[in-house]
Amino acid sequence: MSEFIHKSTGYRSSWQQELGQSFVNAESLMVHLELEKILAAPKQTLMFPLRVTRAFASRMEKANINDPLLRQVLPLNEELTVAPGFTDNPVGDLEAAAVPGVLHKYSGRALLITTGHCAINCRYCFRKNFPYSNHSVNPGKLAVALRYIESQPDIFEIILSGGDPLVLSNGKILELISQIEAIPHISRLRIHSRVPVVLPSRIDSELLTGLSLSRLKPVIVVHINHPNEIDQSVVDKISLIRSYFIPVFNQAVLLKGVNDSVETLTELFEKAFDSGIFPYYLHMLDKSTGNTHFEVTEKYCNELQENLRKNTPGYLLPRFVREQADLPYKLPI
Repeated sequence: MSEFIHKSTGYRSSWQQELGQSFVNAESLMVHLELEKILAAPKQTLMFPLRVTRAFASRMEKANINDPLLRQVLPLNEELTVAPGFTDNPVGDLEAAAVPGVLHKYSGRALLITTGHCAINCRYCFRKNFPYSNHSVNPGKLAVALRYIESQPDIFEIILSGGDPLVLSNGKILELISQIEAIPHISRLRIHSRVPVVLPSRIDSELLTGLSLSRLKPVIVVHINHPNEIDQSVVDKISLIRSYFIPVFNQAVLLKGVNDSVETLTELFEKAFDSGIFPYYLHMLDKSTGNTHFEVTEKYCNELQENLRKNTPGYLLPRFVREQADLPYKLPI
């Protein structure tokens, strides 16, 4: 938890306090949701522990074990299923690691693994088995990461990822950005984060002012899978981000039992757009170990696309893609 402490003063801000009050076991979450049957998390799943912010849990329907938001975070016995093609390294991150903390997979851009922490642990996460201790830019490894980026003049965009970069303090984030700014050929900064959705209180004017004053063009990519994830607190924070002229895009994952219907996806795309969020990607599930129960077939995905095209304006449709380890781009579906 030390990464969440304010850099200069050591105190915990209100959002850091809220983060510290997250649900971290299934039993307490079940009690909160007034579910009659208290489900204990299978012990074998606890290597990837449950973590759910109270803001996200507040949008779950009580007494509904099949709630689509709950399904994204609740450990289930299905995670113990072993299936061909499901691995601990489903998208080739380990092979893309140029130096510790830097993934250089695609032309023109590189990704910095800023932290292994997230505000919420999504059970379908493709990095839930990622060795963060060896592949994140902690203070001892940051200089090496920046030297590598500086040595690659074709890179013009840096993506801050993790974990979730926005669980770091403003001081840490803005200091990192200032170091990236010192590399002349970097012109754009992209932040991939679920925090504006699952912990809206974290988005503040200090952070956004720092981003807007940077010489780098900032872009924020959020992650919303279901329309119920968007409440007024999320709408307000997206509006605040956009007031600083920072564009916001959404990428989602197609998940069985969560959003695998035309009706749900249509509502998601419409609600996100009405909130000021532009569609970006809808990912096919990355085949990480333990994710089999979330998988939607490619055939069904294509049927969804066809029906969505018939009923949805083109500007609301994200690109349907799959990430494949041996390709230098995301594969259109």
